[in-house]
Amino acid sequence: QVQLVESGGGLVQAGGSLRLSCAASGSDFRINVMGWYRQAPGKQRELVAGITSGGNTDYADSVKGRFTISRDNVKNTVNLRMNSLKPEDTAVYYCYVNALISGLYRNDYWGQGTQVTVSS
Repeated sequence: QVQLVESGGGLVQAGGSLRLSCAASGSDFRINVMGWYRQAPGKQRELVAGITSGGNTDYADSVKGRFTISRDNVKNTVNLRMNSLKPEDTAVYYCYVNALISGLYRNDYWGQGTQVTVSS
């Protein structure tokens, strides 16, 4: 199994920056895709950014040019640098991992969520 620990959320003013980090740990796993989702009050959860094991990335249109996702395959971590933050970015951000467990099966794993609040 895989456990995810998130960090980096907080309160910032519009135009500021934050960096979210997520560390995966467990017994016997191999990570495929890592990413970040977010959910604002009254809205559906949406993909913010994703990155494959090969380094291919995908971003929501609303964050392109402002957010950058990266991963460290040795440390099993994924980061999200968020620049030029807007009040519309306010949401709970969730780390996502798809992993192969013991070479037998794949599962999706979610972090506990970290609050990002951008004030105007």
